[in-house]
Amino acid sequence: MSQRELLQDIFRAAVAAADPALVTPRFLPSPPRGRLLVLGAGKAAASMARAVEQAWGGPLEGMVVTRYGHALPCERIEVVEASHPTPDAAGEAAAQRMLDLARSLGPDDLALCLISGGGSALLSLPAPGLTLADKQAVNGALLRSGARISEMNAVRKHLSAIKGGRLAAAAYPAPMVTLIISDVPGDDPAVVASGPTVADPTTFAQAREILTRYGIHEPRAVIAHLEAALDETPKPGDPRLARSDVRVIATARRSLETGAEAARAAGYEPVILGDDLEGEARELGAEHAELALKARAAGRRCALLSGGETTVTVRGAGRGGRNSEYLLGLALALDGAPGVHALAADTDGIDGSEGNAGATCGPDTLARAAAAGVDPGAALRGNDSWAVFSAAGELVTTGPTLTNVNDVRVILVDP
Repeated sequence: MSQRELLQDIFRAAVAAADPALVTPRFLPSPPRGRLLVLGAGKAAASMARAVEQAWGGPLEGMVVTRYGHALPCERIEVVEASHPTPDAAGEAAAQRMLDLARSLGPDDLALCLISGGGSALLSLPAPGLTLADKQAVNGALLRSGARISEMNAVRKHLSAIKGGRLAAAAYPAPMVTLIISDVPGDDPAVVASGPTVADPTTFAQAREILTRYGIHEPRAVIAHLEAALDETPKPGDPRLARSDVRVIATARRSLETGAEAARAAGYEPVILGDDLEGEARELGAEHAELALKARAAGRRCALLSGGETTVTVRGAGRGGRNSEYLLGLALALDGAPGVHALAADTDGIDGSEGNAGATCGPDTLARAAAAGVDPGAALRGNDSWAVFSAAGELVTTGPTLTNVNDVRVILVDP
């Protein structure tokens, strides 16, 4: 088996560890006296819903919203598709229906919420006084700014009628159990999908400061809404969330540990650098190249694994995502060093603007891209990492995986 094939095997093992069919049934609650209403949002929402249907013995009903192309057929739970990462009218309508369903519950009923990454864009119900166009504009500016996911979601909560604990508050006095597949560094339930069922510790003032920090001053309606601060999100200790039980059922850490086991079985010493790494993608790639070169100089045969969510500050008009930009930063820093192969890919199967999950690279990748007419250095400057790995034939394409524990990066070092 080649190193490139091994890298993809390790990635597949990491993704499989977060398969909703595997992890969801173990965390289901006891049946209620009344109705079981299933609600959900995220890239894994449909696969989680089907896992619930297959494992649940009694009656249930509900709806979930997932990204276009990520749906699965369910018999009793309606599956709606909407846009990600840019919100659309389908997500707005789904969020309103979900809020109305939550308000229909009584104290003997139970809401089972299935939350995964991507839910922030998919639950696109604007706060009163704002429009979907307002939210689309801010969302696009934040995506281009290089803001961390926790910062982006702090803003999103304060522009929403459903995020930041508002869905749980709408369901009160019914109890609620939330199952979360985490895609955020630190696995904070209040950040995943902007925490629609979790108390929000952030404030309007913090949301305003974040937009100011990244130079975002439009639309004017959004700025005015944040300055007015009329309806703060439910905070820790809010009695409407007292019957809410939150369970994180899949994480990047567990997926990385499974990937590490696959690397060890192939004869590599696994080293997990962290499951919550953030920062500029290209800069982290260069840092990891230095670690790989040091390991190789020391004669180690090892696999360096990491997860988390890097950022890309968009300065050019190229194609790609944070994983390919990380990998291009890594490859340029390695400069064709022998014995080092790497993969970076998103466990949801989509990296940035294109249809690939990520890419792989080896000592000859940049040379092959250059031979095909692509300048790797210019590509990095123009945020066009996709072009490099496409030209080199190193894109990793999985299609939607129907789960999401964020990025998996693996570097194989052979002395």
